Amino acid sequence: MALGNGSFMTQFILMGLRDEPDLQLPLFFLFLVMYMVTVMGNLSLIILIGLSSHLHTPMYFFLFNLSFIDLCYSSVFTPKMLINIISKKIISYIGCMTQLYFFSFFGISECYVLTSMAYDRYVAICNPLFYNVAMSPKVCSSLMLGSYLMAVLDATTLITCMLRLTFCDANTINHYLCDIHPLLQLSCTSTHIIELEVFIVGGINIIVPSLTIFVSYGLILTNIFHIKSTEGRSKAFRTCSAHIIAVSLFFGSSAFMYLKPSSVSVDDGKISCLLHQCGSHDESLNLRLEEQRC
Repeated sequence: MALGNGSFMTQFILMGLRDEPDLQLPLFFLFLVMYMVTVMGNLSLIILIGLSSHLHTPMYFFLFNLSFIDLCYSSVFTPKMLINIISKKIISYIGCMTQLYFFSFFGISECYVLTSMAYDRYVAICNPLFYNVAMSPKVCSSLMLGSYLMAVLDATTLITCMLRLTFCDANTINHYLCDIHPLLQLSCTSTHIIELEVFIVGGINIIVPSLTIFVSYGLILTNIFHIKSTEGRSKAFRTCSAHIIAVSLFFGSSAFMYLKPSSVSVDDGKISCLLHQCGSHDESLNLRLEEQRC
């Protein structure tokens, strides 16, 4: 039975991270603990910001949305991955495409939320007198709406590309989730056009936000060097440096995952995907722990 523009595949098998039986239980508990920490941390922050009126500021508005996205992003694949570790590693075609869509949606959303947060910091440090106008509630809401609209548009574009793939006999995905390049490698027809489309969409959503963020941080660091207090300059530099490292990890791993040919080893893609998720959580944690802007 066809389930998507020429695809005769009804289900896939997810190989997971490693195939050694001795590692299954340790991996299960490792990712279970990581997921529980992520859920509790994000839920706590969402509730705290929602209930505390004095936290209804642009910085915490973006943190609220970042926590929501981070929670949903992790929930897209982690529960299924945990189930697959201890049981059959099977996912339906529809389930696979649904997972890919929301994985793309929340990943792209996070790129633009991080961009909005970098702009917020830039205005706060470099143009403080203009801050209330530049980061008004209307502007903040528009930035978030734009982030979600871009995510919907680009995730829909990506999933439309993937639905055009034809799968014949091979149904084993060498990954722990339904991602773009492992699926491209399973297709029994030419994928050159689809790879180009994926490269263009991925390039726009990685290069544009990352350049915007690094330009913002460059201007921020330039401003920091004009701080007369050595202690204040040191504190601001440490904070911004930690954020830059986390963002670099997030966008660097994203670039390696999606701005490369599908022929590159999928095992490398698994590692990059883990770094991508760690970079996401790292950036979120840095932002949550810092109550003052750099």
